Amino acid sequence: MTDASLPENSAATPAHRSLNTVDARTRQRNRAEARFRAYGIAAVATGLLFLVILLGSILFNGVGAFQQTFIKVPVYLDPAKLDKSGERDIEAIKKVSTFGYTPLIQQGLFDVVQAADIETPLAKPGDMKQMISPSAAAQVRDTVIDNPDLIGQTVDFRILASSRVDGYLKDRVFREDVVRDKNIDVEHLDIVDGLVASGIVAKEFNLSFITGADASESRPEQAGLGVSILGSFFMMLVVLALSLPIGVAASIYLEEFAPQNRFTDLIEVNISNLAAVPSIVFGILGLAVFIQFAHLPQSAPLVGGLTLTLMTLPTIVISTRASLKSVPPSIRDAALGVGASKMQAVFHHVLPMAMPGILTGTIIGLAQALGETAPLLLIGMVGYIATNYPDGFASGFMDPNSAMPAQIFEWAKRADPAYYERAWGGIIILLVFLMTMNIIAIILRRRFERRW
Repeated sequence: MTDASLPENSAATPAHRSLNTVDARTRQRNRAEARFRAYGIAAVATGLLFLVILLGSILFNGVGAFQQTFIKVPVYLDPAKLDKSGERDIEAIKKVSTFGYTPLIQQGLFDVVQAADIETPLAKPGDMKQMISPSAAAQVRDTVIDNPDLIGQTVDFRILASSRVDGYLKDRVFREDVVRDKNIDVEHLDIVDGLVASGIVAKEFNLSFITGADASESRPEQAGLGVSILGSFFMMLVVLALSLPIGVAASIYLEEFAPQNRFTDLIEVNISNLAAVPSIVFGILGLAVFIQFAHLPQSAPLVGGLTLTLMTLPTIVISTRASLKSVPPSIRDAALGVGASKMQAVFHHVLPMAMPGILTGTIIGLAQALGETAPLLLIGMVGYIATNYPDGFASGFMDPNSAMPAQIFEWAKRADPAYYERAWGGIIILLVFLMTMNIIAIILRRRFERRW
């Protein structure tokens, strides 16, 4: 029987199907791919949503720290209280403490309230105390000491309002809560409303929050992050000066020169393990080695920098080795082929090509160190000591100081809600520094990156 004689619908006849026809299995596979794509988009959208919520919460809670309430008060600098001898002797003037200036400020604010025709049951200048920051007396005293000729004159001062007045204008303090608050009364808030309408009390940009020093728990309106920023700067100088050369040198030796044996394998495993060790362990190590054994000054940025160097080194070593591995072997072979030594091939050819990745890893390691808190707490770098700027460059490394994350942690512990606001504001400044460092890392990588 020939093929032509087979029935038309015989089973031996091969089935012919169009390529455009979608069978059940293909439809099932396409649905699975669509679901996976939808899951991926949903995961990315969820991550972005939480990121927006986080940034929104930080900005909403912290932007108020960059504004502060000030009161314009004309203060009569009474010679009978500030310069009893009348000789303008600076040493005698310095003997007048802030307690001698407080009544003068209260009298000036009371006169302002009277001149503004604000009806209030508060009938004494001493009743204005709750509206004024405790730092106002020190501000006026410093001005008088710098210029004793002002004594006997009425001088306009721009003084800080108390944290309760500031909170009232920022909707952090409410009238119904003031009934249970011993630091301010409803009558004071009535005066504040009147002075706001007169332009005497107003919220202004608070530069001292960025440049100032920490303050006691009773003066949150005066607290600033400037000294802590400087402490973080000196710490980062120590970390950069030590971790970059040591980390790069160790990476070059392990990647290019070290023999492959059990000892180097042990070193590589330990470096990888150290990169995953919790940061608080490095704080304990820094406390034991640098303070208890080496007797370096506690709370000094030098000790903080040394501790963070130990924590940053594994990150820099790993990123540097990855950058060296990314350089094609042909670069090494070509250098050796034209007569270069092994060291010349590494330092003249391989290292320059790996430099973008090395710089990127170093900056990311520094950014990680900048945001660490636990190691600094263990070596004593807490915020309450960060009250003065260092006297010089050397003292910036050795004098007790704090750092931005430790200062933020300290503010978050304090009871006054104004410090809670400042903690959020400090987080904004810290994020600006971290974002700046990461942007620099990206720019350096794009600027010097080479493709083969």
